[in-house]
Amino acid sequence: MDQNLTLAAGLDLSGGFTDFFATIGMTGGGLVTKGVAAVIAVIAVRMLLQISGDPKAALRKGGMAVGTLFVAVILALYGGTLFSTVTTNPPATAPTAPAAPKG
Repeated sequence: MDQNLTLAAGLDLSGGFTDFFATIGMTGGGLVTKGVAAVIAVIAVRMLLQISGDPKAALRKGGMAVGTLFVAVILALYGGTLFSTVTTNPPATAPTAPAAPKG
C-alpha cells in the first residue's frame, strides 16, 4: 500500500470551535437545539426504563415516554427550521401614503 496516500485534505482549525463547527455545518444555535433534543431523549429513555408492572399504568407511562421520544426526534431533525422562524426579522413593508380626504 502506498505510504503517501492522502485520504482527506488538511483543514486549518486555528480559529477553534468556530472553525470546527463550520466544518460540520453547525452553528451555535444548531448545537443548542441538538443538545436540547438529546436531553429530552435521555428523559424519554429514563421514563421507559421506569415502567411499572401494572398494565394500566405501564400503558399510560409508556405512551407518554414514546410521545416524549417522538418530540425529541422531531426536535433533532427539524429544530433548526422551527427555531429559525423565531429569530428572523419580519420583512419590511413599504410606507404607504395616507388616503386623500373626501370632499
